[in-house]
Amino acid sequence: MIELSEEIYTLIEENKNCDVRELALRMNKRDIKNTSFILDQITGWQIAVIKIPSWASCSKIIYPTHLSMEQCSSESTATYKAELISLLGKMDSFVDLTTGFGVDFSIIARQFKYSTCVEKQKELCEIVSHNLSILNIRNATAINGDGLVYLQKMKPVDWIFIDPARRDEHGGKHIAINNCEPDITQWIDLFKEKSKHTLIKLSPMMDISLAIKELKDISHIHIVSVNNECKELLLVLDKKEKNPIIHTANITDKGIQYFEFTQNSEIESPCNFCDTLGKYLYEPNTSLLKAGAFRSLSFRFHMEKLHPNSHLYTSSFLNKDFPGRIFCIEDFCHFNKKNIRTVLHGIDKANITIRNFPLSVHEIRKITKISEGGEWFLFATTLKQEEKVLIKCKKA
Repeated sequence: MIELSEEIYTLIEENKNCDVRELALRMNKRDIKNTSFILDQITGWQIAVIKIPSWASCSKIIYPTHLSMEQCSSESTATYKAELISLLGKMDSFVDLTTGFGVDFSIIARQFKYSTCVEKQKELCEIVSHNLSILNIRNATAINGDGLVYLQKMKPVDWIFIDPARRDEHGGKHIAINNCEPDITQWIDLFKEKSKHTLIKLSPMMDISLAIKELKDISHIHIVSVNNECKELLLVLDKKEKNPIIHTANITDKGIQYFEFTQNSEIESPCNFCDTLGKYLYEPNTSLLKAGAFRSLSFRFHMEKLHPNSHLYTSSFLNKDFPGRIFCIEDFCHFNKKNIRTVLHGIDKANITIRNFPLSVHEIRKITKISEGGEWFLFATTLKQEEKVLIKCKKA
């Protein structure tokens, strides 16, 4: 790791808002030393402004290569992990076995008396150690080594965190648990021996039912989205086998849309289907769609579902606490050209969503001649009698 001298630091500060590609050309012409490192710092800072804003505002943080920045957690998801840990268990000792750039570790570690992180890559470990000092996290130690080797030798702790690598040597992404590195299915017993709780981070594409089956002893499952983009699947492993509580969270600028249920409660919840559309239309956020909390939503919020496979809801009253998007239904029609012309008269722009519908958004735009954008929202979907409809809405 190159030392962040005052000369390099000043150069980074003076150019951190520049276009990195243009800056690279200028620096090459001037034959500036450590160009690659400086460009990594500027690129890293520009990513951190959006992804880790408190770090971006902190001087002399060192950033790794682009791949590590791409793979690291955002500050909002790291904070979510820290909060879920604080609600579930004792806060004395914590070990992160796959540290990476250390965003998760640095935020979680502040809650513990003693924290250790383990990172295979020597340079990345040095960066983490440097940044822990800059961030004034004094109760933490960074160790360069293999996390699983460390796991076998370490004393038992309150919490372990592991985020297995989901990319192969060619940069391709893995979804299956046993294809990740390390294959945590082979280490479950040791996790339970060495910790009271283990927090496992997996791909948001992972099948939840399969994860429960393969790992067992999962007490909590968290599906975390940021601004309606699914980011993480988090599993809490402990020594007691339970009916896992499934937590869905969509972190937005206005707060967190939160909902929890269990697989058993989902099966047992009654679900009503609408005969006619009410005044409001509800679209669950991506965490709910991933979790499959379809019957639970209908029961909990007293809403009617449009169709078993449409995953849209309606009601005659406004349920402002619904965890997703809410729309006022202005009109709707059966999907044929004559009705469409009447309902969409005067509209040249709209945001189109399909739910359980045979045509794509592109095909619907071709039929309706409507471009993207504007204040109108169109939902192409199917009602319970298999009627294909187009629902015209505005945000509630």
